[in-house]
Amino acid sequence: MAFTLATWNINSVRLREELVLRFLREEAPDVLCLQECKSPVDKIPTEGFASLGYTHMVARGQKGYNGVAILSKLPIAEAGAEDHAKLGHARHIAGRLENGVTIHNFYVPAGGDKPDRQINEKFGQKLDYLSDMRDAFHAAAPQKAILVGDLNIAPREDDVWDHKKLLKVVSHTPVEVESLAQTQEAGKWVDVTRADIPDGNLYSWWSYRSPDWDTADKGRRLDHVWATPDISSAAHSSRVLRHVRGWDKPSDHAPVLATFDL
Repeated sequence: MAFTLATWNINSVRLREELVLRFLREEAPDVLCLQECKSPVDKIPTEGFASLGYTHMVARGQKGYNGVAILSKLPIAEAGAEDHAKLGHARHIAGRLENGVTIHNFYVPAGGDKPDRQINEKFGQKLDYLSDMRDAFHAAAPQKAILVGDLNIAPREDDVWDHKKLLKVVSHTPVEVESLAQTQEAGKWVDVTRADIPDGNLYSWWSYRSPDWDTADKGRRLDHVWATPDISSAAHSSRVLRHVRGWDKPSDHAPVLATFDL
């Protein structure tokens, strides 16, 4: 079975329902993983999604903050939701397709403005969240799994617009990059996007603070698609839909897609 999967930090699924519908009509992925839904599950506007064939959903939500959802044309059963670092946040949902593939959808904490846990509690929460993810993957090695989401870290030098200038900026600091690397290694996860697009600058997020984001192009690759080694070779056709960032009243993130032949 071949299926295309997309991940997108939507920054309010209710506020941007029309953008989600447009994306589903134009790209028609089989599975769409959303982060930062900012909605209780019962308030997610599922009727329009279902009218386009996305009749299945697993989700975790909370009012006004966080929230993750997996919309699917394919039957999908909930396969768990972890509260890493015991923050009480809706930041993870897992679903299992009928072919046995488990999809993990994560929204890792952004980490605030200062990369110092002594003065910034949010940065400490981010590091603790990643440590808990790492420990969970060590404790139970994932198999036949895909991990996607806004991981809020751009790990490579060419995942940011200026490596040297961002070394002390949250999302690209060495301690975050190392924490993400440890988490990835714990699950033996393969970075599908970079396996497909190994060279060159690649971004999925551009700040709202930049009025001419496209020309300035001060982006970061914060959104990721990983897969376990037993299925990573089945992935192909990775892409970032940069133009979606230019839609009217957009999210500051662009969707990232990959296709799996399984």
